[in-house]
Amino acid sequence: MKKILGIVVLVAVLAAAIWWLFIRHDPVAKAEDVAEAEATVAIAAYPQQVLWGDTHLHTDNSIDAFGFGTRLGPDAALKFARGEKVMATTGMEAQLARPLDFLVIADHSDALGSTKRLYNAPRFMIQDETLLRWYDMMHESPEQSQLAIAELITAASNGTLPESLTDPEAQEENNRTVWTDHLATLDKYYEPGKFTPIAGYEWTLMPGGNNLHRVVMYRDGYDRTSQILPAPALDGDLTALFDHMDAYEESTGGKVLAIPHNSNLSNGLMFELTQADGGPMTAETARRRAMREPVVEATQIKGDSESHPFLSPNDEFAGYGDVGWEIGNLSLTAYKEDDQLAGEYLREALKRGLSIEQQTGANPYKFGMIGSTDSHTSLATGDEDNFFGKHTGNEPNGERANAEQNLGTRIGRFGWNYLAGGYAAVWAKANTRAEIFDAMMRREVYATTGPRMTVRFFGGFDFGETDFTGDWVSGAYKGGVPMGGELSDEGKAPQFIVSALKDPDGAHLDRVQIVKGWITADGTTREKVFDVVWSDMDTRRSVGGKLPAVGNTVIREEATYTNDIGAPQLQTVWTDPEYRAGQNAFYYVRVLEIPTPRWTLFDAVRFGIELSEEAQKYAVGQERAYTSPIWIGSEPAAP
Repeated sequence: MKKILGIVVLVAVLAAAIWWLFIRHDPVAKAEDVAEAEATVAIAAYPQQVLWGDTHLHTDNSIDAFGFGTRLGPDAALKFARGEKVMATTGMEAQLARPLDFLVIADHSDALGSTKRLYNAPRFMIQDETLLRWYDMMHESPEQSQLAIAELITAASNGTLPESLTDPEAQEENNRTVWTDHLATLDKYYEPGKFTPIAGYEWTLMPGGNNLHRVVMYRDGYDRTSQILPAPALDGDLTALFDHMDAYEESTGGKVLAIPHNSNLSNGLMFELTQADGGPMTAETARRRAMREPVVEATQIKGDSESHPFLSPNDEFAGYGDVGWEIGNLSLTAYKEDDQLAGEYLREALKRGLSIEQQTGANPYKFGMIGSTDSHTSLATGDEDNFFGKHTGNEPNGERANAEQNLGTRIGRFGWNYLAGGYAAVWAKANTRAEIFDAMMRREVYATTGPRMTVRFFGGFDFGETDFTGDWVSGAYKGGVPMGGELSDEGKAPQFIVSALKDPDGAHLDRVQIVKGWITADGTTREKVFDVVWSDMDTRRSVGGKLPAVGNTVIREEATYTNDIGAPQLQTVWTDPEYRAGQNAFYYVRVLEIPTPRWTLFDAVRFGIELSEEAQKYAVGQERAYTSPIWIGSEPAAP
């Protein structure tokens, strides 16, 4: 089998060589052009405008995306992200209402492009029985192709993939060809100051089907990223990934970070209190993880990972996007116990970070929050009225909302369980690779479930009564720290400036909340959610500590709503009324929109279908944003 794959790889390499020589421009020369273009972009003194992007998109180079039916490559993905009209795999036109500012195509590092290569190989050359069955299934029908990839995902979970898909020697040459071609494509579409493609890939560690995936994202262009290959994950561990990242930086002088995602499908393993071997977490491990993983994906198509009602029973808005995902791990090869939830959700992870810091002096979970899609269609859209599904098998059609759609071979999830979000919002000083990466490293970022709300969040001690006129943002930067920052405890209550502006094309805002987590002297972690500013504050008053619902204007039969309720903008300066001197704590903002239709209602109207009872129950929701936290403690870590 290795010999056969070697022949296929040789043909691919020769074809690629011809393509490089006669069709493609010299990538080194292109890298020089990129550097010149970047040098002309003005860098602001502080972030003036939020940039919108997706750090987690898959194309036909991903082993599962191609098998699920996707036939669009990186070129189409980049065109779509920058606002151009493309033809989706299923034959319908696709276009964003508003372009994105940046994109990370994060195809799986393991067996990069292998299903595409298998599909295009002559059948007589395939001797492995499992690969031959998958080959025939992929050629038989889209439904059989999806089933083949479901089997592949389950095999990856169980460690039973065919040898040719896991053998490094058999994969290396093909991976190098696909990777360097991809990097050159990114440079082709890079327009510094306007649109930024960023190099990256998905590292897909999945022991027993438990999701420990990361998106690996680079600061650099072709000249550095072409010197390495993406790190394999199926037989690896987190230490191996971090070692690979260290080696890249040491050998190239470049920079790289990792973004965990779908912690909600890890069955408690993503944010553990211990080392991987079960021993107490060390300060060294904690510091290394915090350095390598400055941000975490809080929300995406496969559910939302901010909070869960079991962990936050007093939070009436906990549980957004949890339904269907809390029953088990990624491939549903193992069901979930309630005591595993604490290792999966971000608010609890932030609290665990305080606990580990109290014991070791280092906080491994001092991360910011972003959203992204994890779309496997090459189409980066988090919009409810323009949702193209998780993969090509559930691009817009009249069956997808009610259909069974588990990613593995066991049944348990349905189309309506999938979310249409989300997006990554970045406060960068310019739209360039370096500035977007640096904003991620300083955690000046936030997540949304799809809407493009503009959210500012600052912490300090002497803000006073900000009137939000003039250049108040500049003053906030001078007098405090932005989201993702750290404050030294000064023995008095911290103040926070919050400003939230609705998506210009979206719904009004219901309320702005500040979520606080802290640890007591005896090591107990606590949390509380504060409503700090909301619409109609003069008439809509808190009763018994609970704010009345904003109302609901959704007309389900039409999948419409009106902005007759809510507010277009909410701003305030809030001082923690329950602060205690010496308290180690974090604070982050959650912004809630008024209720709006989900993609399932748009489908019901578009295709004239009747949603199932459960799908109807969750067909309206309050979309939201989560900012990166601001921490307060006695000795904040160095930047």
